Amino acid sequence: MAAQAGVSPSTVSRCFATPHQVRPETRARVLAAAERLGYRPSRIARSLALGRTGTLGLIVPDIANPFFAVIAKAVQARARRKDYAVFLADTDEHPDDEYELALTLARQVDGLLVVAPRMDGDRLGEIVRQVPSVVVNRSVSGVPSVVAPSEDGLRQAVAHLHALGHAHLALILGARNSWSSEKRGQAVRRAAQQLGVAVTEFGPHEPKFHTGAQVADLALAAGATAIVAHNDLMALGILARLAERGVRVPDDVSVVGADDTLLATTASPALTSVRIPLDALGRQAVDLLLHRLDQPESPPRETVLPSELIVRRSTGPAPRTGPAP
Repeated sequence: MAAQAGVSPSTVSRCFATPHQVRPETRARVLAAAERLGYRPSRIARSLALGRTGTLGLIVPDIANPFFAVIAKAVQARARRKDYAVFLADTDEHPDDEYELALTLARQVDGLLVVAPRMDGDRLGEIVRQVPSVVVNRSVSGVPSVVAPSEDGLRQAVAHLHALGHAHLALILGARNSWSSEKRGQAVRRAAQQLGVAVTEFGPHEPKFHTGAQVADLALAAGATAIVAHNDLMALGILARLAERGVRVPDDVSVVGADDTLLATTASPALTSVRIPLDALGRQAVDLLLHRLDQPESPPRETVLPSELIVRRSTGPAPRTGPAP
């Protein structure tokens, strides 16, 4: 191939291992020669040359939650385009398991992506010192991160409910020590206070279907005419329990979820939800981590992604006589 391209073998090697060290016109000749010869670089050889494994670690709280499944798929697709493989670990919402899995993966991968971590700051700092890391959907001082706090979307949700005449809403919080739940709760409280809407809070709760079903009765007993759930899974649990009790949505009670996963569109009625760009969370997290690997001395960056309310059939005008008993 070197003879075909008119360069030395070492130049060919640099074209694939460290392309930024080769002039663009020279690299173009080498790639053209490789295409003619049907050459494909060996990932193992490239990794050895760079002193890397060619793998990234990805830790998620619950792969059964569509929120994390979409992020995991986006991470794998982006990493594959960058010639990296991904090791995936699921903590099942257990912070202790999260820490242990992170320690294990840190010894096996070039970099680590930790999605919505709930471990404390000291433990997270220990992980970051062991392996280049990026945190997804949690803001940590001194650590690169990609976040979607959902503030704009939830502010729109409260304004939407207020415009429909709702004066009392139930706020269903997510997991304890969850940065996302904290930010979402703050956004709802702030918007409700500005608009004069009363808020009754429930939680923290594990962000799962069955906890939504459990808390639906409490929200009704509190007299709320609208329910804002931490995520779509909990909102679907609420819809299921309301249907069991004969409470009509949205005629008697309106329900809003968050994340706008595929479940939101398949629910009955279709769920009004706060959309965040899950694909972008995964893609940008990989790009940020690879930037960290290539330029370890660069200052940590935080990327903040937007959110918006998607209105569907689960929200409607407040009932004139309050929620159904």
